[in-house]
Amino acid sequence: MVHGFRGDHHGLLRIVEALPKHRVIVPDLPGFGQGSVLPGIHNAAAYADFVRASFSGLGLGPETVLLGHSFGSIVAARTAAESPELISQLILVNPICEPALEGPKGITSKAAELYYRVAAKLPEAAGHALLTNPLIVRGMSILMAKTSDPGLRRWIHAQHDAYFSAFASRAVVLEAFRSSISETVRDSAAQLRMPVLLIAADRDDLGSVPAQRRLAGMIPDAELEVLEGTGHLVHYEAPDVAAALITDFLERRHGQA
Repeated sequence: MVHGFRGDHHGLLRIVEALPKHRVIVPDLPGFGQGSVLPGIHNAAAYADFVRASFSGLGLGPETVLLGHSFGSIVAARTAAESPELISQLILVNPICEPALEGPKGITSKAAELYYRVAAKLPEAAGHALLTNPLIVRGMSILMAKTSDPGLRRWIHAQHDAYFSAFASRAVVLEAFRSSISETVRDSAAQLRMPVLLIAADRDDLGSVPAQRRLAGMIPDAELEVLEGTGHLVHYEAPDVAAALITDFLERRHGQA
């Protein structure tokens, strides 16, 4: 499993817990969590190389299933498109299906990029303080969480408080963010040759349902499931539902790659 931007392996653990019959590996991407910094730029291409190296280092065979969430969906799709022989099925949760800099969300994405650029250019202490500012982190969490359950909202905020600022440097964050807003799963869609499950959400601010349907239409063998009342945090708000969809997909599509 490949986690999203500014996250680490903790974010996907609720889905892991709901898949007890599977062996699941969730690394921290380089530069986030406990992941070591890469020698070059931290972007989707470099992270796809990291995933391939992980397959080799861990001795994973062609029956392996690859899952990516959010920015991780871009990384996972790129890996699967470039190295289809490694992967039996591909699962993308909250896939990034449309360019962040286009359309009505473009202004928000450009403002976020300015935020990360300023943080990277400030003196070290000031820049780090800006990126990890508790009010800003909480604001991001409030915008992303769509659940009306107050207990779940508090838990989601606590997760972001604990793990959203676990990064190696300001440069890593800026590089990864630029990659996350300039690339999409669409870039790799037509080259995906294995069965693909897309788990989208009708309240996802980073991917509208029509755009998710267009993405599904670009993939040769795709199934699209849209969760209602859920946003960009399927892994937090509906992990059991996502796990059930994953289990059903894998049981039905085993050996069809």
